Amino acid sequence: MSFFKRLKEKITNQTDSVTQKFKDGLSKTRDSFSERVNDLVSRYRKVDEEFFEELEEILIGADVGVSTVMDLIDELKDEVKRKNIQDPQEVQAVISEKLIDIYESGEEQLAGLNMQQDSLTVVLFVGVNGVGKTTTIGKIAHKFKSEGKNVLMAAGDTFRAGAIEQLEVWGERVGVDVIKQSAGSDPAAVMYDAIRSAKARKADILLCDTAGRLQNKVNLMKELEKVKRVIEREVPGAPHEVLLVLDATTGQNALSQAKIFSEATNVTGIVLTKLDGTAKGGIVLAIRNELNLPVKFVGLGEKMDDLQPFDTEQYIYGLFANAVEDEVQNS
Repeated sequence: MSFFKRLKEKITNQTDSVTQKFKDGLSKTRDSFSERVNDLVSRYRKVDEEFFEELEEILIGADVGVSTVMDLIDELKDEVKRKNIQDPQEVQAVISEKLIDIYESGEEQLAGLNMQQDSLTVVLFVGVNGVGKTTTIGKIAHKFKSEGKNVLMAAGDTFRAGAIEQLEVWGERVGVDVIKQSAGSDPAAVMYDAIRSAKARKADILLCDTAGRLQNKVNLMKELEKVKRVIEREVPGAPHEVLLVLDATTGQNALSQAKIFSEATNVTGIVLTKLDGTAKGGIVLAIRNELNLPVKFVGLGEKMDDLQPFDTEQYIYGLFANAVEDEVQNS
């Protein structure tokens, strides 16, 4: 069975609504990336060096990342040689297969969140202002509340004007209480209060917002380290996840932010927002390959349930949906 057929079979076994969200959310990247790949394979009669050079440009244009693209092209050349592939049409499925391999290779990391059984799970959210951090926290709060979890949110971004109020709006919208102090308060003190409150209420999960200033990296690092120390002191082993929220529309800039925050704190996973708003969805692969960090959630639209747990196969299907469907129909 061909790779595309196997992929379609796996997708068919999953929820149709989730498949549709990935397909719709990746439409801009698919229209740009897949159309260019389709044009490439239709213009070439054989797989040669010029073919690979053009493919390289297409992948870099989709923000897959130069380092990742170089690795991918080398692996594709080896695969094409090993399988003696002459027809460019056959390369599409090989590209898809290799993209999955790139994402799933490396250290074994949990796709889902590191949830504690029968005790409080603390999730710390970091990221610069404007990436959709507060909205992400609100949507994740909605997800866990819908699953029957007892959820609390901590308004640890005490510096940005309106940040506390914005989180409170989300709290009212999803029916989750927000632990806060006045603007300008010490974020570590907010976390202390929030953990005490979470324990008293026997909460399952505490979602913690933080400030997103990058102007002074030293201050940012000190602040995050202090917040983490307080959390760890009050809940040994916490935070159980440190999720870095990145805006997919900023492309390679998101990658540089990820590097800075990874230095400042022990980031365990990425939330990639606004993936539906960019034609450069290849940034998912660059993050995974160059930073060895798993993408835990992706934003595929504006609705409350459009923030979805990341699924590699759904993502690849979203990129190559047209080619997959064409092969299935023609077989």
